[in-house]
Amino acid sequence: MQKLNRKLPSWIDGFMLYTENSEPPILFRKWAAISAIASALMRKVRVEWATDLIFYPNLYIVLVGPTATGKGTAMAPAFNIIDELPAIKIGAQATSLQALIRRLKETNLTDIDMETGAQLYHSSMTIFSEEFTVFLGYHNRELMATLCDWYDCKNKWRYDTISRNKEEIIGVWVNLIGGTTPDLIQSSLPIESIGGGLTGRIIFVFEEKKEKLVPHPIKTERELELRKMLIHDLEKISLLSGTFRWTEGFADLWTDWCHECENSPPFYDSKFDGYLGRRRPHVMKLAMIVSASHGQHDLILSSDDLTEAIKLLKEVEVKMGLVFRGVGKSDLAGQMHKTIAFLENSRMKEVPFYYFARHFGNDMDKVMMDRVLITLESMNRIKLIHRPMADDIIKILDLGDGSKIEHTKAT
Repeated sequence: MQKLNRKLPSWIDGFMLYTENSEPPILFRKWAAISAIASALMRKVRVEWATDLIFYPNLYIVLVGPTATGKGTAMAPAFNIIDELPAIKIGAQATSLQALIRRLKETNLTDIDMETGAQLYHSSMTIFSEEFTVFLGYHNRELMATLCDWYDCKNKWRYDTISRNKEEIIGVWVNLIGGTTPDLIQSSLPIESIGGGLTGRIIFVFEEKKEKLVPHPIKTERELELRKMLIHDLEKISLLSGTFRWTEGFADLWTDWCHECENSPPFYDSKFDGYLGRRRPHVMKLAMIVSASHGQHDLILSSDDLTEAIKLLKEVEVKMGLVFRGVGKSDLAGQMHKTIAFLENSRMKEVPFYYFARHFGNDMDKVMMDRVLITLESMNRIKLIHRPMADDIIKILDLGDGSKIEHTKAT
């Protein structure tokens, strides 16, 4: 066992306590903590699962929500703690692909495997980007393809330089956390890329509003002490190195989890086909992070670690399906998404057409409004009630969020 004295029983729980007096949603703060632990582990730990199948604890996490839901506020404390540790290399928030490659190459590190004594050569970097779509650029297929390559942590990654020389990066490991809005996802990602490629490697954490209002956030002595302990413990986590083993209970639960992934997916949506194919790797990576969070330095994965990892992923999957709502090849897709959101928030059982038309007058003409409403009616989500000598009524039936609403008839 690697003896590394820790001050907190759980790094994630400690971070949640440290950020308790802040406004971001709980899931935003929790996944910022998960990304912070991943950034400290780097490519120094792994699970050698089968021949040529090795899992490393890097994740691509994107916090998604409307403007001012606290994405950047949730990420800032994690970034500031990581920034205290020189061993953790951070990539620029907005840069060119060539500069990003150069930064990754410059992070070449040498560490000692604490169990075998062997030297480890790796290029480990974490990307923090409060504006993920700014970092990604508009339909930047080259950067997206590169991030896909980096996610798999190749032993050697080769590329052509501007001067047409071929170079390589040894031991690639890239961890990423970013924030964006649903609208920016729709505008910056090519439609054909959604469902596979980069989006299939991302864990999207979706929230629609802040957790609470904190008018006067005052830093307390308790928070200052927690911050010191978090920095101390994250540094200890960064010293871990070696190969994780696992208990028999872990292996049994893993088998059950694999069958569940195959037979009971959380979504039936082609936009998440790539993600569904990577749920098992996501959970394995999370299990390593959970183990490191708990201060267990024996590099052994237990059934408790796997149980918590599965819970973390399922917790975020509850709303993940909402990320791409409104994304599609039809020219109606975006307007249908906005219409559904408007009707959900209208707090009326039956919405007068004039009310709907006033709201969308600057976005849709009458022909587009009719197309959107008729399409939703054909999907049995609404019922259009035409009234002679009176305004039409939009009766809500089922807006696709899993709950049906019973309404009285229009008068």
